Amino acid sequence: ELLETVEAQLLDYEKRFSANSEGSQLAKINHASGQKAIPVEADLFELIRIGKEQSLVAGSFLNIAIGPLIKAWRIGFEDARQPSAREIQALLTKVDPRKIHLDEDQQTVFLAEKGMALDLGAIAKGYFADKILAFLKAEGAESAYIDLGGNVFTFGDAPHHKDGFWRVGIQNPFLPRGQFVSVLKIKNRSIVTSGIYERKLVLGDQIYHHIIDSRTGYPSQTDLASLTIISNTSLEGEIWTTRLFGKSAIESIRELNDIPNIEGIVITTD
Repeated sequence: ELLETVEAQLLDYEKRFSANSEGSQLAKINHASGQKAIPVEADLFELIRIGKEQSLVAGSFLNIAIGPLIKAWRIGFEDARQPSAREIQALLTKVDPRKIHLDEDQQTVFLAEKGMALDLGAIAKGYFADKILAFLKAEGAESAYIDLGGNVFTFGDAPHHKDGFWRVGIQNPFLPRGQFVSVLKIKNRSIVTSGIYERKLVLGDQIYHHIIDSRTGYPSQTDLASLTIISNTSLEGEIWTTRLFGKSAIESIRELNDIPNIEGIVITTD
């Protein structure tokens, strides 16, 4: 029963939060950019508020206003392409998170410039995982393993291991799916991994990955092949993988070492 409820909840989230679904609440916000504020439900408003706050942190690579660049490249979809330099320059004027206007009282979202578009893909799965786990705990579940693809959240004892710890494999970025660099033993923790190996656009001898830098308009230039965050909440993991992806491996490790209750695994391109 709980699994069926959770599945319905995930489908509802996708329907409302997806940037790729024309009928979603998020799409309505994007279509109304430069025109009017759109009232949204409390959970979507909350995630956009968190996303804007994190997008305004100095030095962060997280930017929920990156939608126009994601739409232009379409990496991971059949119609992926490389936009022209002129097109990218024009789009860079439409990815400023300061132009996301939120009205707490009215619960409305307004994108101040026409052509702006929100994309919550960097943080939505973490938010969903946290909400699902809270629901399962409230309903009396004793243990749970949530896997939303690159995003795993564990709760309670693993019933199939005597020590009660879950095993979670960290993908080797250079080998086929299911080949692990490491296997982590965890309990009541989240593991989120971002990598440049999942979605690519290959043009001749040039390979473009899907993690776009909103400052340049091109895939981020970094020595990171993948970055894994182990944290107490899944949203934290999403935020930190995105905030750091674009920095060097050394910078990422230094920053992670200063954050309490968060651990990281960095795999470099070499």
